[in-house]
Amino acid sequence: MFGLPGKAAVTLTPNAAAQIAKLMAQKDAAGLRIGVKKGGCAGMEYTMDYVAEAGAYDEVVVQDGAKVLIAPMAQMFLIGTEIDYEIDILSAGFKFLNPNVVESCGCGESIKFDETITAAPTAPITADAPNLR
Repeated sequence: MFGLPGKAAVTLTPNAAAQIAKLMAQKDAAGLRIGVKKGGCAGMEYTMDYVAEAGAYDEVVVQDGAKVLIAPMAQMFLIGTEIDYEIDILSAGFKFLNPNVVESCGCGESIKFDETITAAPTAPITADAPNLR
């Protein structure tokens, strides 16, 4: 929907791809859907859910045995994002390296996006316009 031709909307590090593939196998899921929702102290939060099948308008990214589905309303926010999976002494989880984020809260759980992404278009869109832990 919002992707660039020939380029995946998001990329996965080898650690993230391995963890997603592992989770897909454990949960017998067809993929992991990533989205965004309002919430948190910075205004938005990432969501991650197991899914049995892709939705009609999901952006599908398959990499190294992992399948990530990007919810339609999240696509414009996630273009160019690299997803990593990090393990340290106290925690383990997915990290989103998103070039569209301009601010995040101290705990790292919520983000704020560049307001030009969320602003309403100034001109009407025509039919021939290019388009977990």
